[in-house]
Amino acid sequence: MYICICNAIKETDLRRAARQASGDAEAVYAALGKRPNCGTCLCEADAIVSEERSGASVCCKEFAI
Repeated sequence: MYICICNAIKETDLRRAARQASGDAEAVYAALGKRPNCGTCLCEADAIVSEERSGASVCCKEFAI
């Protein structure tokens, strides 16, 4: 599944890079030679990076205020 459409970053690639690079999703994107474009994917990408590093399931939800 693609996490970032703008950069064609697949979930498997993001998880692999999260295990090798430190920092948040933007830092992991940089390790892949990419950078966020529209930013829509960052919440989900951060959750996946956290999940991959902790081994726990993390859910990212946006709340309307």
